[in-house]
Amino acid sequence: MKKEQVVNSQFSVWYPLFKKHTIKSLILPLPQNVIDYLLDDGTLVVSGREEPPQNSQPNNNDSDEEEDVQWSDDETTTTVTAPEFPEFNSKVQEAINALGGSVFPKMNWSAPRDANWIAMNSSLQCQSLSDIFLLFKSSDFITHDFTQPFLRCNDDSPDPLITYELVLRKWCELIPGGEFRCFVKENKLIGISQRDYTQHYDHVSKQEEDISRSLQDFFKDNIQYKFLDEDFVFDVYRDSQGRVWLIDLNPFGEVTDSLLFTWEELTSGHRLRGDHVEGDTTEQDSPAFRYTTSEVTVQPSPCLSYRIPRDFVDLSTGEDVYKLIDFLKLKKSQQEESDEEV
Repeated sequence: MKKEQVVNSQFSVWYPLFKKHTIKSLILPLPQNVIDYLLDDGTLVVSGREEPPQNSQPNNNDSDEEEDVQWSDDETTTTVTAPEFPEFNSKVQEAINALGGSVFPKMNWSAPRDANWIAMNSSLQCQSLSDIFLLFKSSDFITHDFTQPFLRCNDDSPDPLITYELVLRKWCELIPGGEFRCFVKENKLIGISQRDYTQHYDHVSKQEEDISRSLQDFFKDNIQYKFLDEDFVFDVYRDSQGRVWLIDLNPFGEVTDSLLFTWEELTSGHRLRGDHVEGDTTEQDSPAFRYTTSEVTVQPSPCLSYRIPRDFVDLSTGEDVYKLIDFLKLKKSQQEESDEEV
């Protein structure tokens, strides 16, 4: 995967090319002060939301955040509020209203799918900038867009300059069973995977031939040879009427979830058997179509792990040896203090 492929898969690059085949969206440049706020790893305070008072010591450091300090005996009660962005907030609200009052937010590449648990309705549906801030500040996916957009790229060229953007998409209720991920190599559709592979959808197995044929036709008529790269991944939604909509476009590489395939299969150069489709297209040229069958054990959502503090995950899996060492040192210190008290 090259850095140029990552750049080309930004929403603002592909959206103008396929605007009539996807959901209506608006793109707003992110001001630097908003970017700084989203990357601030301090207390989670969201603009427009009331936060409970916090007991703290006086803070003499300069900060862009507004603080109301109330004195009470020897303690200081500080009410911390998020910085305000009135001009940007006005533009965002205007865009949300233009899109019907509810939107699905994302960045240049990612949506905060790992943070939907923190929203009141466990949904990515947003009606204000404060809703968006809450999701973005809680999302590792969004942080990745800011800090590691070229992770796993194999070229040594300098990182391209990125203009970060807030993407607002008109809110649509999409049934997970209608979402599919398509893998394109050398401008040929080689694989189709059920997007929500953790569930079995009976209609997919019953309509697999029609679904595969409609996705192939959509690709040939609207996508093939029209994108800037010959290797890429795109997500689609097939509605109850059989119409196909482009949802997203991603780089062809490990940074993109391969779902029911492996990246070794997709990049090996060997043809993936398209054994689900019959008709004019030969089996050799048909894309492999994979979906979860009723015999496969239903799996939990891969985003569930993001509800657990990262330190807990690292400790339980041993992925961060330094955190484990620090934890053991802390336990040893606590044990020594306990022995001294006795």
